[in-house]
Amino acid sequence: MIIIGEKINGSIPRMAKAIAERDAEWVKEIAKKEADAGADFIDVCASLNEGELEAMKWLIDCVQEVTDVPIAVDSPSVHSCVEAMKFCNKPGLFNSVSGEGDKLDVGFKAISGTKWEVVALLCDDTGIPKTAADRLKVFDKVMAKAKEYDIAPNRIHIDPLIEMLCTADDGEGISMVIEVMTKIKEQYPTIHITGAVSNISFNLPKRKLVNQAFTVLAMNAGLDSAVFDPLNTDLQGMIFATEAMLGLDDLCCEYMSAYREGRFGEVK
Repeated sequence: MIIIGEKINGSIPRMAKAIAERDAEWVKEIAKKEADAGADFIDVCASLNEGELEAMKWLIDCVQEVTDVPIAVDSPSVHSCVEAMKFCNKPGLFNSVSGEGDKLDVGFKAISGTKWEVVALLCDDTGIPKTAADRLKVFDKVMAKAKEYDIAPNRIHIDPLIEMLCTADDGEGISMVIEVMTKIKEQYPTIHITGAVSNISFNLPKRKLVNQAFTVLAMNAGLDSAVFDPLNTDLQGMIFATEAMLGLDDLCCEYMSAYREGRFGEVK
């Protein structure tokens, strides 16, 4: 599983406070913990309407002082992501593009000819498509643009858009997103499927249980990249166990190594 650490995000109240007060030590501590927990990318999102780019630079500088884990530059503005790339010491993850407006052209042009990877959301100018067929139409548009800019499938992380379980009628929302994941992997085996797994459990009690159940289900459909809290050792353990069961971990070597490193929570 490609782990995209989610904790350096201004939408989180404690992080918002750190950004407002320029509390560099707090940001560095979180970045170090995410890196030590095995994050493959550290997502950096200022979540500001004003002063976003300056805050992004400050956050990225803080992170890069304590770890060389690649940065995921994260903003709803594709232009902010392009500018934030310049603050990074090495190629990372461009988060994100979508079928909205000219985002595909702007984002793909920025990473073309580089080693940057990219998250592509399956939404467009109509919003979030309600059916698997319509999301796959957006996917086809994404892949046509990727070919135009010579971006290989293995550099793309497709986010099929995970929505709240409690608003899905009879589980249709879940079966629909699983269908999208499965069909994408059938077409492009080397492409990555990603998403914010915690979205599934909004407004539900015992959210960690719901997140774990969905992650296992989604991994069976091709999820191999996810935005989540790498300090959540229960979810980490579930991911390693699922990878072993799916035949993605020869002789359970990764599972055993992660156990020895203390990356699992206590099973009670």
